[in-house]
Amino acid sequence: MTEAPWLSVVVPFRDEAPSLEDLHAELCVALDPLDRPLEMIFVDDASRDDGPALVEGLAAGDPRIRLLRVTPHAGQSAALEAGFRAARGEVIATLDADGQNDPADLPALLAALPGADCVCGVRVDRRDPWSTRVASRIANRVRSRLLGDGVSDIGCSLRVMRAEPLARIKLFRGGHRFLPSMLKLEGARVLEQPVRHRPRRHGTSSYGIVSRLAVVWVDLLGMLWWARRVDRYEVKESPRPRDD
Repeated sequence: MTEAPWLSVVVPFRDEAPSLEDLHAELCVALDPLDRPLEMIFVDDASRDDGPALVEGLAAGDPRIRLLRVTPHAGQSAALEAGFRAARGEVIATLDADGQNDPADLPALLAALPGADCVCGVRVDRRDPWSTRVASRIANRVRSRLLGDGVSDIGCSLRVMRAEPLARIKLFRGGHRFLPSMLKLEGARVLEQPVRHRPRRHGTSSYGIVSRLAVVWVDLLGMLWWARRVDRYEVKESPRPRDD
């Protein structure tokens, strides 16, 4: 019987075939020294290239790999949630498939987890175009001010989280951008830690700055409504009277 994993690494991807083999190799280099049982869940969001076939080939040589397929194309939030629901580990890690997140940062994030429920990467020396960096900085400041979540880099996908609080979160379309905020609003302990950021190795981003900001602003209004309208409370049951 296969040993139950302690760690589940969830990697959503769409049309990222050129990056997947290198990503798998880097995950092995980063995580194998931990000597903990793990699984790698690659979630295909209706790719139009040979990425899924490539992952199947990798799985033939590494039984820790699982391939999930989301159809039709549903977006990153749906792909992540599919991975979360399928994950068997006590701890769940996420990162992008395009190579900009460095898997070598995962051990340090995992080492910080005993003091938190979620450890989020904060990208230093970002390797994005200046326009993307400026837009991200503005969006992060506005979001943090409105939600009061104290999360400085909501766009970094490199994170490690305990599975138990994550199971209470239902991601809406685009909700992956607010995942640390949602966890924090549910009472989870969220920490941040600097991580590396690398240039995109292959292809181009599928997001345009204007279109992304327009969607984020709408989603932010929804998050603001949710944060102010959801009641949070504790319930304690009184002990039953003793029969003398």
